[in-house]
Amino acid sequence: MRTEIKKIKNLRTRTGLSLEEIKKALAEAEGDEDRAAEILKIHGAAIAAKKASRQVKEGIVEAYVHATKKLGVIVEVLCETDFVARNAEFQKLAHDIAMHIAAMKPTDADELLKQPFIKDQDISVQELLNQHISKLGENIQIGQYQILEL
Repeated sequence: MRTEIKKIKNLRTRTGLSLEEIKKALAEAEGDEDRAAEILKIHGAAIAAKKASRQVKEGIVEAYVHATKKLGVIVEVLCETDFVARNAEFQKLAHDIAMHIAAMKPTDADELLKQPFIKDQDISVQELLNQHISKLGENIQIGQYQILEL
């Protein structure tokens, strides 16, 4: 029983998804934590695909300036409601995306979404968005962004 709780806690930390979803994934994976994480990833992608047609009319503009003060990024991260836009998890996502753009300097949005996320090389930026769509229950998209560099 203690091992099961540890697995649930680890998956909750990794994904941020609900305990119920994690328990279902662990049951489907017959207790295999890595397989359950894969199931949750697939589940997140399915949820994101369902929500992709929803309009994103809200969001925030996030700015990131590197410590050298010679590189900055400004990015729109869009969502469906102002309720989610004010959510701390959403705002952290926007900041992480701005940092990623500053570090990786993608030339366009398609390239950005395919890149491995700088804070977790095991997932792409698109998979990061899918995780947050699952957590927050809304369509999330990256709008326009600009890189400024001296």
